[in-house]
Parts: sequence; structure tokens; C-alpha cells
Amino acid sequence: MKRLKAILFLLCFNISVTYSQSDSAFSFLKSIRGNYVDFSVDNLDNIYLITDNNQLKKIDGNGDSVAVFNDVKRYGTLSSIDVTNPLKILLYYKNFATVAILDRFLNVRTAINFRKQNIFTVQSIATSYDNNIWLFDEQDYKLKKIDEDGKLLQESTDFRMLFDSVPSPTQITDKENFVYLYDPEKGFYVFDYYGSFKNRLSFLNWTNVAVSEKNMYGFSNNKLYSYELNSFVLKEYKLPPIFKNYIAVKAINGKVYVLKYDGIDIYKVR
Repeated sequence: MKRLKAILFLLCFNISVTYSQSDSAFSFLKSIRGNYVDFSVDNLDNIYLITDNNQLKKIDGNGDSVAVFNDVKRYGTLSSIDVTNPLKILLYYKNFATVAILDRFLNVRTAINFRKQNIFTVQSIATSYDNNIWLFDEQDYKLKKIDEDGKLLQESTDFRMLFDSVPSPTQITDKENFVYLYDPEKGFYVFDYYGSFKNRLSFLNWTNVAVSEKNMYGFSNNKLYSYELNSFVLKEYKLPPIFKNYIAVKAINGKVYVLKYDGIDIYKVR
């Protein structure tokens, strides 16, 4: 029954599916050795590594160290990193409703406490196209954009007026004139830059979601999914055995980054 529903969904949205063999789909590029607990990658292939002693290290595409931030726990336990803009890094501390803004050399520019703006429950944030900050306020049920001072710039309609079941997005991404909110139990909700709802894509239970200029990526059931935004083609790759026992895995810029206990392995997706 679940498979039938999935097929009907793909037909309704004119989505075609192609499959790739794991042995030929991934080609090894290089490794970065070290003890890391998490990481992120920007659109310039810079890698941001969280070490086991709470340092944030920035490494460029050639593997050279660019900068280090030694005070990751300044505002508590780090929840997420947004590196959409390599010149403006967002460190989000959900338990303290605080975002720290770093420059490209990982120096702290400023910090925003959402509670001072009467915003108390936010699961995720993202850099907007105009270098402000998107967030979803789970008390007002609105997608909001604020500036570096915490000032509200715009907000959407109350989601309770738009949807029968309100999503709780765990990730927000701003790409190519659209804002993507992802709830693993409900899928992607797509909005324009004015906060108007445009579309929904029911790709459920994906982890490590990423949206690039041309593709949407996610992992589920030991598979990598790549959805081409222009052609509506959904590609499915079975992950090879060498990916086993990873701590985290992410796909961006046509590459897959696999974090293991002794470092990160980088593969090209064919």
C-alpha cells in the first residue's frame, strides 16, 4: 500500500525515478583525517568541522586550514551550523534561543537572543538571500525574517490558516528564489520570498537534507536521493558498504561527505 501511494505521488507531480548502482555511482576523491563530531559544507566546498574538543575549524577545498573558532560552547550546546553564505556563518543554539554570527575568518560579529524579541520556540534557522535570517516561530506558527538586530522584517500567514496539519520544520533552506522548509514527517513546504506558499513535496523521513542550485538531497533507508528541481527527476542511489558505520553523511555540490570516527571521506556522485 505504501509503495502504491508513493507511485501515485510521483505520477501526480510528474516525477520520474531513475536508479543507479552503488559501485559505479560513487568515486572516491580524498580523505580528511581527524576526530570530528559534526561538519557542514558551503557552496565553495569549504568544510566546517566541529572537533571533539569543541573547536570549529574551516578547511578550504584543497584541504588547507583557513580559520579556527575556539569557543563553540559559548552559548551552550550547538544545534546547527548554517553556511549558506561563506561570509556570514550562523551558529544556532536551540536550547538558549540564540544565534551567533561569525565572519569568514570565524570571528564573532554579533549574537541574537530570540527571547528578547518574544520568540521562544525555534527548531531551525537559515540565512536569507539578502543576508538576513529566516526562522519558523512555533508559537506564532509563522515563517519570519529578522535582521542582525533581531528586528522583524516580514512574516508569513499563520500556518494554521494554510494547512490542516502544521509542519514543524527541522531545516530551512533559501535557494534560487524559494525558501524550503523540511519536516521529516510531512515533507518539503516551498515558499517564495514574500512568504507565500507555493508547493509541497512529500519526500518523507529524509535525513541530512540539502538543497543546492539544481538538486535536493536526502538520505533514507541506506539510500541517497537526489531530486532535480528543473527536470523533476528523482534519482536513487544505494549506499555502498564502505559507507557503513558513519557518524554523519551529507550530499552537496555533487559530492557526498561521509563522517567516520577517524575523519571525513569525500566521494564524487556520478
